Amino acid sequence: MSFQKVTSDLAKLDNPQKGKFLSKFFKTGKGQYAEGDIFLGITVPQQRKVSKKYKDLPLEEISKLLQSRIHEHRSTALFILVEKFQQDKKNVFDFYIKHLDNINNWDLVDSSAYQIMGNYLMDKDRKILYRLAHSDNLWKKRIAIISTYYFIRYLQFDDTLKIAEILVDDTHDLIHKAVGWMLREVGKRDQTAEEEFLKKYYKTMPRTMLRYAIEKFDNEKKKFYMKK
Repeated sequence: MSFQKVTSDLAKLDNPQKGKFLSKFFKTGKGQYAEGDIFLGITVPQQRKVSKKYKDLPLEEISKLLQSRIHEHRSTALFILVEKFQQDKKNVFDFYIKHLDNINNWDLVDSSAYQIMGNYLMDKDRKILYRLAHSDNLWKKRIAIISTYYFIRYLQFDDTLKIAEILVDDTHDLIHKAVGWMLREVGKRDQTAEEEFLKKYYKTMPRTMLRYAIEKFDNEKKKFYMKK
């Protein structure tokens, strides 16, 4: 198994028309958040199928995929890492941390952060998430909040709410959406916990973040929170 074999299999699935659409959707233009990213137009189900075939790919070969400018190479690498994680948690986690700079689009973060970082840190010190939340890097901040989704699923909300507090004044739309999404996930399990946060910040937090956070509320509560 090698980098060349994985990329060869992915190349057979190349869809230039879809790749052109995805390049626009994922903002790859000059000055945009994914400037220079290259898309082949390969669907997520296709990538997952390839990742299962190469779930035993050595980490050094996965590293080559993650360093590629082609988005689907990096995405497939992360799907493979998620597959490998259950068999080799510590090494996969350490590898993930070393390659954070290559996890540089929202779909890459969302498909891997909670399944690897969140899962691994479930019974461990979580200080690394706070360091990432205080980073100047968009994707590291998104990794910090999305990783807590794993904790939310086990009814642990403290880290989500504390990291949301760090990011509540962030200026980037992709952080607004991520924080709002995680607040909504808290609220689906404990609306009181979410509302304690909202009552402190709803008047000043970004409107996109707030709209995401209250999406599952009844209309009366939505109207209350949307009023400044």
